[in-house]
Amino acid sequence: MKNKINNKQTFFLIVGIMMMGAVMRVPFTAIPAVLTDIAAGLGVSVSDLGILTSLPLIMFALCSSLAPGWAARLGLEKLLGLALIVMTIGSLVRIVGVPGLYLGTLLIGIAVAIINVLLPSLVSVHFPLKVGLYTTIYITMMGLAGTVGSMVAVPIVEASSWQTFIILLTLFVGLAALIWLPNWRYNHRFEQSSKATKQGSLLKNKAALIFLLFGGLQSLLFYTEMTWLPTIAQSAGLSKAEGGLLAGIFNLISIPVSMVIPSLISRLTNRQRAWFMSGLSLLTVLGLVLMAFAPANFALWMVISLLLGLSVSSLFPYMMLSFTLKTSDGQATARLSGMVQSGGYLLASVGPVLLGYSFPIFGTWQPLIYALLAVTIVMIACIFSIEKHDTIL
Repeated sequence: MKNKINNKQTFFLIVGIMMMGAVMRVPFTAIPAVLTDIAAGLGVSVSDLGILTSLPLIMFALCSSLAPGWAARLGLEKLLGLALIVMTIGSLVRIVGVPGLYLGTLLIGIAVAIINVLLPSLVSVHFPLKVGLYTTIYITMMGLAGTVGSMVAVPIVEASSWQTFIILLTLFVGLAALIWLPNWRYNHRFEQSSKATKQGSLLKNKAALIFLLFGGLQSLLFYTEMTWLPTIAQSAGLSKAEGGLLAGIFNLISIPVSMVIPSLISRLTNRQRAWFMSGLSLLTVLGLVLMAFAPANFALWMVISLLLGLSVSSLFPYMMLSFTLKTSDGQATARLSGMVQSGGYLLASVGPVLLGYSFPIFGTWQPLIYALLAVTIVMIACIFSIEKHDTIL
């Protein structure tokens, strides 16, 4: 009987982790594909809704560092369950006019920030010997759900309405919340005093600050490339449809990469991991150099998109896994994850906007490309510095 109970509990944990991975992005990443329909339905211009893509990132930056403290007071599993409930409410509220759309997106951003920070801790607490496997599972689910959500958004809205699509997203998140209910019983609590005090302030930990810089730079790379790759390709002479296809390739490559990277790098030594991740990062350098001189040749731009997508999509799984590999326990994982993701998403929320002024100011995308090259080189240096340490916290 005891084994059966344990197996049942493990089942709900695994499925719950998969579902949390699935809802980590899709409630807001599926919306841009139908933003024009939402704007038309609400009687506003698309530009008035442009901030919807930035609001979750801002919430990530503001709330990520708070999540470990909330988990210490409420308990890890309970807080994750509450985050799923808040996400469900936020998703549904979006169908109630423009104010509801903004409020709901803010609530979703808060919930996702909590899950972002605490999911690595959850894996560390429950599956300390299988961190690579379960990191692979939830990151893969995140990529699959995000891709499928973006693909089905337009057909669903065309067949019904944008409100129907959001209601379907809400039901999906609600299902994740229901599946998570049996896991509330664990409710691990972090100690608030002794250990955290002994570890000291993260702002005085040089290795943690370098990790923070890495987190920010990899986020800036991803969101800037995702935002401007189609536009830069069109400026080079490609069509709008070809630019959209390049964006799809850039995103799709993340699925197979996320399935391989965590399990692979978890078996490497620090030195091997540093060289392996730096080698993948150099693909970004190659892609950016090609981008700076590429003519209007779709095949060449497809290679560029693959190089950039392969490289940058390996960095997020590496970061998420490193939160666990470089910390001593679940509490330390949450603290490091919270600090790194707060700073990282703050950069990610402003980087694409600031770097996007390259074209109107200089009349060319070259300064943006060179800026991203510099970011990549600094990021590689951060990887080598991170891997000098067995434990950061």
